[in-house]
Amino acid sequence: MGRLFWKFFCAFWLAQLLTSVGVGIGIWVLRGDGPPQPERALLQPAAPALLMPHRAEPGWQPAQTRRGGPSPMRRFWLPMLAGSLVSLLFAAALAWYFSRPIRSLKQAFDAAADGRLEVRTAQSLAGRRDELADLGRDFDRMAERLQALVEGQRRLLHDVSHELRSPLARLQAALDLQQQQPERQAEFSGRIAREAERMDQLIGELLTLARLDAGAQYHFDETIDLDELVAEVAEDAAFEGQALGCRVEVQGRSLACLKGNRELLHRALDNVVRNALRHSPPAGLVSLTLALQGERRAMIRVDDEGPGVPETELEAIFAPFARSANSHAFAGYGLGLAITRRVMDLHGGRIQASNRPQGGLGVSLELPVQLVSAG
Repeated sequence: MGRLFWKFFCAFWLAQLLTSVGVGIGIWVLRGDGPPQPERALLQPAAPALLMPHRAEPGWQPAQTRRGGPSPMRRFWLPMLAGSLVSLLFAAALAWYFSRPIRSLKQAFDAAADGRLEVRTAQSLAGRRDELADLGRDFDRMAERLQALVEGQRRLLHDVSHELRSPLARLQAALDLQQQQPERQAEFSGRIAREAERMDQLIGELLTLARLDAGAQYHFDETIDLDELVAEVAEDAAFEGQALGCRVEVQGRSLACLKGNRELLHRALDNVVRNALRHSPPAGLVSLTLALQGERRAMIRVDDEGPGVPETELEAIFAPFARSANSHAFAGYGLGLAITRRVMDLHGGRIQASNRPQGGLGVSLELPVQLVSAG
């Protein structure tokens, strides 16, 4: 038993003990078992002996004494002792009831502090419906979130090491071959330039993701015309899609403006559209649809005609370095959608992915609208 148990126990038991003493004294006084009061005895006239002749008889005793009833002191101590025993048991049960979940929470916090983030309190607090149970559920959510973050950081470190090792190995091989075969210097120089560009792109995306995760200071006070932003992204994607024979179309208008960071939102939407282009078949269609969801939300949906994503991976594709089982043939580091999710979170929005019934993947970006243009 910990200190909290004994604090609860002593407090409850003392309170109930004082209550029992008070009740015992009250019963004793109200029943008239207190000591005789001399002043009242002096004021009472003496009863004539002729009216009670039996008192003069030898061997006479009061009726109460003859009945063998308990003495006044016994009638005072019996209820008090009974109440003290009951209060002792009740205080112990109540102290155990309150201290047990707190002790479980303390053990869980100690385990989390030691790095064992898999610990949960749901089993030890099962059956409770009070604030302590709510606190246990909050702890479980916190531990689950911390465990996911720690595992994500470990996985991110592993993936970064893996992604950097490949271009560095190719870069080192190109440098060695350039020294051994000087006549092919131009070919190897182009290879070195491409590998250096890939490493620069990877490091740039990693830095962007790290800044977003760290809550870097970005300005979110720009007024952004949503229709204009989507049109710019679609125009850039259409130019890039010409080499693949893909078309990019914009449907609908939102007539909406919002407060935010234009550069981040442009990059977030561009990541989704370029991802749709990479997964679309030749002569495929990438469609961008704008619509208002109520008066304060705007929806941008990007649909492609690619192979889609397995249902079990629809949420995982937004994690860093995540790649779908259907995307092994496509270039990329799996950071674009992760950056997009961070940007949406910073703007109070959300992003979801779903497979289209007719084939392909649909990505929905929902943003809060603060201003709606009159045109």
